[in-house]
Amino acid sequence: MSHLKVRKPTGRVPWPLILIEGGEKSGKSWACAQLSTSDRIGQMYWLDLGEGAADEYGAIPGANYLVVDHDGTWADIQASVDAVKAAAKAAADANAAPVVLVIDSMTAEWDLLKDWASDKARQRHNAKARRFGKPQLAADEEPKISMDLWNEAGARHRKLMTTLMTFPGIVLLTARGKEVAALDDKGAPIQGAKEYKVEGHKTLGFDVSCWIRLDRTQPGHVIGVRSVHVGVRPGYDDPVQLAADWTLEQIVFDTLRCEPATAQPRQMTELQAHEADPVEITREQIQQLADRLGEAEITDTEGRLKYLSEVLDRPVGSPKELNSADFVAVMDRLERWIAQQQPEAGS
Repeated sequence: MSHLKVRKPTGRVPWPLILIEGGEKSGKSWACAQLSTSDRIGQMYWLDLGEGAADEYGAIPGANYLVVDHDGTWADIQASVDAVKAAAKAAADANAAPVVLVIDSMTAEWDLLKDWASDKARQRHNAKARRFGKPQLAADEEPKISMDLWNEAGARHRKLMTTLMTFPGIVLLTARGKEVAALDDKGAPIQGAKEYKVEGHKTLGFDVSCWIRLDRTQPGHVIGVRSVHVGVRPGYDDPVQLAADWTLEQIVFDTLRCEPATAQPRQMTELQAHEADPVEITREQIQQLADRLGEAEITDTEGRLKYLSEVLDRPVGSPKELNSADFVAVMDRLERWIAQQQPEAGS
């Protein structure tokens, strides 16, 4: 008989993960900067992704935040978020005022990942074209992005969101939103029909604990919220209209009733695809890996280590550092890569 592990729920209010979305010039970034004037928070860190508002909004009276510099690469962005999370944990452990992280915006975050997938697809196509003497893609020609690249882009986004969902402090995410033409099941526009769309990864609204929509011409609304203290029942209750003098400080501390002394990160146990602990890679597996890398025309040592590091999303200094689970992941990726380099039937 298996051992059942149970516990009672804590009932504590978790640290908020808030999405502020809306059209252009609707006040999304301003609301974030305004929160930095509050004496109820600690250090605010601002990660500017494609918006460029961080420096200018530092001139708001009382604004107090630090702009996080990054080089624009996904690895550096994720590393910056990890570093801010470590600072937030240190503040929480010391019972200091909560750290706040602003990411402005998640629209640019998903655009970056889509561009990454497109660039990888272009590289694959052109490598295959060179190998078999076929035409390469023109600069204005879009490559076909395979499912494994979409999956990898989604996995990178999921890693970031898991970091944010378990952040021991306050997280504010901005995104663009607007009305677009409604599409039918086949992806064709429905004449005269409109629907509202948040520009970002499709699960963004699911992952946040509070969703605020702002508009340049009318009052903003709380679209949805995960809270015992604020009831917005989907399909029954209308979105809650924000007061004219609303602030994120009021939302976090008064509406959501976040108490820094008792707040906790969301309790999320990472799901494990492999039940058995991975074992060290064998000599035979190292040789198999070397053979497959050769077939993929990744022959120099530096290029192989770079490829392994990219696939496994961590620095790899030697194939001997890999375990059995790593071996499966890399071989699966290589098999798909090699298959895509083969000439298509009839070509």
